[in-house]
Amino acid sequence: MPGIIFFRSDNIREVESFYVNKLGFKVWFKNRDCLILKNGNLLIGIQKGNSDDKGIITLLLNEPRAVDNLFHELKEFTVNEPRFSEDCNTYECYIRDPENRLIRVMSFLNKSSSYLTGEELLLTRRSIREFEDRDVPEEILWKIFELSRWAPTSKNSQSYYFVVIKRKEILAKLASLRGRSSSPIGKAPIAVAICSDPSKSKRYVQDACIAAYHFILACWIYGLGTCWIAAMDRDDVKELLNIPKNHYIATITPVGYPKYVPNPPLRKPVNEFVKILV
Repeated sequence: MPGIIFFRSDNIREVESFYVNKLGFKVWFKNRDCLILKNGNLLIGIQKGNSDDKGIITLLLNEPRAVDNLFHELKEFTVNEPRFSEDCNTYECYIRDPENRLIRVMSFLNKSSSYLTGEELLLTRRSIREFEDRDVPEEILWKIFELSRWAPTSKNSQSYYFVVIKRKEILAKLASLRGRSSSPIGKAPIAVAICSDPSKSKRYVQDACIAAYHFILACWIYGLGTCWIAAMDRDDVKELLNIPKNHYIATITPVGYPKYVPNPPLRKPVNEFVKILV
């Protein structure tokens, strides 16, 4: 569970200049009254107010529902009911630890940058089939594509490409093609087809599949759910999306904010699928 230490300051811009220009931090989030700075896995929050040297421990949860769940689990330690905060566009509540330290528990409603560690990213990603009725911000989508372009390819051929689908009638048509299996496409605000061009690589199938999973992980970093919809490499799909028939479609994944995140699935133990040759 990642977190931030928040401090108050009556000169946020001077603090920003120091940490960015002198210490090499990056701006992770910024508005008039709130600034969050990042350096590696370290997040420092600065909020408008009288300067102090006592930070508020803030735990970051992946979705508002997780805030509600923790509130009910720790109700004897809570200070207030969960509520929305316009300052940082969050859903949050406060609890106190056994020594009366104040802890803020919150979820960003729109993630503007990543805070998951690599381990958390791989352990928490889930296939999402139900989505909230809200758009994916263009700014976030392009950040995801920026991460996705670093997917490895055979001989650095970069044979993959992405087709973003927003038109409702096309989403509905794609959703209907494979019944229940493809239906999540019709429940998301957008879908993305991850494709590859065989004229650029002999390993175009592998290139597209690796790029697709890179994209799926990048979406989760920003709080967006996806679901690998298989068997969409077909002529009727390519005609609908204006994709050449000899190109390959690895998947068409819905993309949107999860309506809920499924519980972790059962997994077999490591010793059942790792074979060591001696």
